[in-house]
Amino acid sequence: MKKQQQHGGGGDCPALRPPAAVAAAGGPSQGGGWKRRRPLSLLPFLSLRDYGFCMAALLLFCVGSLFYQLNGGPPHFLLDLRHYLGNSTYLDDHGPPPQKVLPFPSQVVYNRVGKCGSRTVVLLLRILSEKHGFNLVTSDIHNKTRLTKNEQMELIKNISTAEQPYLFTRHVHFLNFSRFGGDQPVYINIIRDPVNRFLSNYFFRRFGDWRGEQNHMIRTPSMRQEERYLDINVCILENYPECSNPRLFYIIPYFCGQHPRCREPGEWALERAKLNVNENFLLVGILEELEDVLLLLERFLPHYFKDVLSIYKNPEHRKLGNLTVTVKKTVPSPEAIQILYQRMRYEYEFYYYVKEQFHLLKRKFGLKSRIRKPRPRPEFFIPSPLETEEPIDDEEEDDEKWLEDIYKR
Repeated sequence: MKKQQQHGGGGDCPALRPPAAVAAAGGPSQGGGWKRRRPLSLLPFLSLRDYGFCMAALLLFCVGSLFYQLNGGPPHFLLDLRHYLGNSTYLDDHGPPPQKVLPFPSQVVYNRVGKCGSRTVVLLLRILSEKHGFNLVTSDIHNKTRLTKNEQMELIKNISTAEQPYLFTRHVHFLNFSRFGGDQPVYINIIRDPVNRFLSNYFFRRFGDWRGEQNHMIRTPSMRQEERYLDINVCILENYPECSNPRLFYIIPYFCGQHPRCREPGEWALERAKLNVNENFLLVGILEELEDVLLLLERFLPHYFKDVLSIYKNPEHRKLGNLTVTVKKTVPSPEAIQILYQRMRYEYEFYYYVKEQFHLLKRKFGLKSRIRKPRPRPEFFIPSPLETEEPIDDEEEDDEKWLEDIYKR
């Protein structure tokens, strides 16, 4: 009887059983009699120790931020941590590439005048473009300076779409980019004494330079022997087309532009050339003072011309530069030179204007010109117009070809 009461065989009080047993037997959890509940809490799964750890982490973050503000940067231990984990972050590896910061100006045009040191400058630009990483854009066309409207539009489009920063160089008369809706680039150029430029071109077409004895034969294969060996005095005094206007009107069109009147010797082309020099050219230098020209270019356009003067003075570069000196050059008689002065009146007016502007610029930067006995300016009179045939379009030879030959040596 006692055993029966002890094991729940009967009596008033039912025996206690584990909850699992109650559930298995179909107890109150199934019938809805009673349900086990957890106490309400904001974070029911965290203990007091977990709360303490979170607060400590928050305090550490606040102290680190305070150090960052007070010291002007992150704490050293955070830098050490980043160094330990690696300098790369997710954004560095997966974010968009940073935008390229372009120098100003990032568009430069050197519409080089023939026989005014252009080969020397082009060789320097080749070296500088590799050194500084700018885009040197050249042209395969070397003997076409005057362009039709469609040719101007096409050339401007090709130049404007080049990767910036770029420096475009070619023998071409001034181009007005804004006329065709483009961004006007910065122009640079170099000129020299007009008579000296004419004489250098005259003999170069016939006899070339020190780069090779057959160089002139390649440039002018169709030139007859009597023309090749024509005495310079005879050419000037007897008014041959090559030694007369408009062939002598050569420098001003590079600054006047593509207008037909720019090829006619006169005040209109002269004044327009001066206006373009003032408004569109960052620098127009004088070949006779080339080192000062390079120094100013280095100051104005450091992204393109930094260290150009030291490269130019390098003995190895001097050897290459000496190869471009025209050979068999002779000096005309005083009478012939005086006639050239008269025929090149407007060229000299432009040359002396540019020279004065260049010297003013040098003085602003504290550069002193070498003291030389000034060459007397010629006394001009306006000669009667000389009717001559239209000049032939033969400018400089292929600059790319001779540069490639130099690099192969």
